[in-house]
Amino acid sequence: MTAIGAQTLFKKELLRFWKVAFQTIAAPVLTAVLYLMIFGHVLEGHVEVRGVPYGAFLMPGLVMMSVLQNAFANSSSSLIQSKVTGNLVFLLLTPLSPRAWFVAYVGAAVVRGLCVGLGVALAAVWFVPWSAFQPAHLGWALTFCLLGAAMMGRLGLIAGLWADKFDQLAAFQNFIVMPMTFLAGVFYSVDSLPPVWKAVSHLNPFFFMVDGFRYGFFGVSDGSPWLSLAVVGTSFALVATLALTLLKRGYKIRH
Repeated sequence: MTAIGAQTLFKKELLRFWKVAFQTIAAPVLTAVLYLMIFGHVLEGHVEVRGVPYGAFLMPGLVMMSVLQNAFANSSSSLIQSKVTGNLVFLLLTPLSPRAWFVAYVGAAVVRGLCVGLGVALAAVWFVPWSAFQPAHLGWALTFCLLGAAMMGRLGLIAGLWADKFDQLAAFQNFIVMPMTFLAGVFYSVDSLPPVWKAVSHLNPFFFMVDGFRYGFFGVSDGSPWLSLAVVGTSFALVATLALTLLKRGYKIRH
């Protein structure tokens, strides 16, 4: 029953964002492509990062940023909409276990994040040399992409449980998620920062997701991919534990 229920909820979550794909998929792809057009066009030929042309350097950062932000948005927006509209009660009446909720919401968030990331990568073909789409270490790139999407889907689940209204969720996204993704080395190498800000950047787990993903493309990064994997893996486990604990306690959904 739990497996069937989780599968049904997962399909429902997929349909929820796919029916408005113009808003949930096309719009974030367009935003990322605009970043690539503007920054890539202005700085291409003038800036190289570790021997990589700027447009090629920027592309995996934008792909990863899009994956992270949209995975978070999917699970968080779904929960807060159910709370505000009052239809969360229909899920509470089902025999679904907290683990089934977790798998369905996070799974759908991962799918949306990967769809947007793939859309950005496909659109970037028009602006970035084809050589940038031949990853030096495909396994590393896929590992960080999947871990990042799953972690942000879980973080979105936590934010959706915590928030009571759209304003609170918007504050969580605007003051935590957005700054951490933009300051994760998406548009620049953290090696170019002053020592203090470089140290601060290394406290940001999003930096390790972007840096590890970029390593998968070019074989060069600001830090060791093994260190990035350790940091992302630890963050992944901590966020998963917190999300499952909150679901089991029925935090702000049963009480």
